[in-house]
Amino acid sequence: MDITSKFGKRVRKIRLSKDMSQGDLAKLLHVHPNYISGIERGLENMSLRKIEYLAKALGVSIEKLVK
Repeated sequence: MDITSKFGKRVRKIRLSKDMSQGDLAKLLHVHPNYISGIERGLENMSLRKIEYLAKALGVSIEKLVK
């Protein structure tokens, strides 16, 4: 499994633990829900800046996302 797939699985796990839908997270990040789906499936490669915004939206540290 490559790093983007591992990252996506972690994002999905954290998102679900927060009882958030992909649409909820997309609204917080001002992106389309398809983008969130792509992240979770390992198809999207996020910049560090976007990872920072994602961590804030999920209420976790960047380290928790990339661990």
